[in-house]
Amino acid sequence: MLPRIATPKYDMIVPSTGEAVTYRPYVVKEEKILLIAMESQDETQIEKAVTDMLKACVESKIDMKKLTIFDIEFMFITLRSKSVGEGIKINPACEHCEERNEIKVDLEQVRVANLEDAVDMHIEITDDISVDLKWHTLADRLSDAERETQTDAVINMMAHSIETIYSGEEIHSAKDATKKEVVEFVESLSSDQFAKVIEVLSNTPRLSYNLDYDCTECGKKNERELSGLIDFFQ
Repeated sequence: MLPRIATPKYDMIVPSTGEAVTYRPYVVKEEKILLIAMESQDETQIEKAVTDMLKACVESKIDMKKLTIFDIEFMFITLRSKSVGEGIKINPACEHCEERNEIKVDLEQVRVANLEDAVDMHIEITDDISVDLKWHTLADRLSDAERETQTDAVINMMAHSIETIYSGEEIHSAKDATKKEVVEFVESLSSDQFAKVIEVLSNTPRLSYNLDYDCTECGKKNERELSGLIDFFQ
């Protein structure tokens, strides 16, 4: 029988809960899945590959579907830093001349922005109606049908974000209502009420890394934020 190579174990913190979980670095068999997804440049395939790798490598008992999107993203970046090294190379296009530059990203400096800032997830809609919002989880990812237009995507994203609706003394859990009923509630909001909810959701914690470099072609300065998992696969 051929020998098995031992892999080290590490602990990481789940950002949204502060829970410690144990994981191992991914191996070539698992990295192959990611590389195939990256070649496709399809965001859905990349997200599925990332999720499958976390399921394989996180050894602590954890319900992946209950993890927030920023949990998934940060945990994968942490996993990747232990699997392939703390620095990765990306090739972003210059915002001035479109020339692609090879830039090294220090994964140890990637953080979850807005996590420490207290955001009130309870919003007053009218004098009698208010809602509690929640951060998106893996289970809340929009289906293709929900993304048919940009407007559909925003409305459905908001519908997935509503956890509880208060009407006078009545309390309605969104999970006990149909998806159609929650969407109809969102569509009944005025423009000002809709904007108020969007403002809160725009401050959802997110993966963040400040990229700062001079273009090798035109010499102009580039400053931008890498703010989602797909930005780290350029």
